[in-house]
Amino acid sequence: MRFQDNWSPATLVATRDLAPGIREFILRPDGYACAPYPVGSHIKVSVFIAGQADVRSYSLVGEADPRGYRIAVRFAEDSRGGSRYLWSLQPGARLDVTSPTSLLQVDWQRQHYCLVAGGIGITPLVGAAQALMRKTPNVALHYAVRSRGDAAYLDELSPLLGDRLAVYAADQAQRLDLAGLFAGLPAGTAVLFCGPMRMLDAARAAWAACGRASSDLNYETFGSSGRLATEPFKVRLRGSGEEIIVPRDRSMLDVLNAAGHEVMADCRRGECGVCAIDVVAVEGEIDHRDVFFSEEQKHDNRKLCACVSRAHGVVTIDTLERADAL
Repeated sequence: MRFQDNWSPATLVATRDLAPGIREFILRPDGYACAPYPVGSHIKVSVFIAGQADVRSYSLVGEADPRGYRIAVRFAEDSRGGSRYLWSLQPGARLDVTSPTSLLQVDWQRQHYCLVAGGIGITPLVGAAQALMRKTPNVALHYAVRSRGDAAYLDELSPLLGDRLAVYAADQAQRLDLAGLFAGLPAGTAVLFCGPMRMLDAARAAWAACGRASSDLNYETFGSSGRLATEPFKVRLRGSGEEIIVPRDRSMLDVLNAAGHEVMADCRRGECGVCAIDVVAVEGEIDHRDVFFSEEQKHDNRKLCACVSRAHGVVTIDTLERADAL
């Protein structure tokens, strides 16, 4: 597997509210050494939801901090419960975390960099801005939020970037024009993006329309975001006809594994494709929340990433032992 999870017990040493509905948590593993980690790194955090142990993944904010790992969590009523659990904790609470890992590729040889964030997607880009600004002044960050009061980490980003930071507040009729932004970038600019799925879809479409190289657009998203509201749905197994309900607060991956149908997984963020399973039929609509499959593949509905994707209605899947995984 791409990730080898090294778990350590950790202490929640501090919290602070960054904006309405966004809280920062500082988690200090036992024996923490404040070692540098790659840009775009995230950690997995143990949580308890409805009395059951589960895992959530969060981007690390900024570069290595002597106090511990920094994450920021948006409280989401329609989430699977991870944010509710973390928000219930007080400093001194004990939980388990993994060592940092990253899938974000940064080409350090570029002359120009453009960072684009939507909402809580700012979290991995704080450290990216810090690292890139030590290399070149040609770094700009475009940050789209519902209101300026929702913009987390401006206290760190504003002095770092100055007029190279642009904030777009929807409640002030300020719109981030991705097509215009991308069209005006110098040739060879590397773009790092993190935001909700709809914004990512718009970014990829605008990038392609500009005729830019797809390899110059690097992105992350958060698997809880999708086009459709989160609700329970049904999975039907081809052959046996067994039907399994996936509740709104659990992933398809976890429910299938709990029912004894072993599904391999790695990142659990919709990025690596290890948990992809075959789709036979759809009675309703699949909400693909991964960044592994292309738009054409998602439209075909032949596979889905069980770790993050959901559905409305019933999804019939084929054998969980895929030929290409044997």
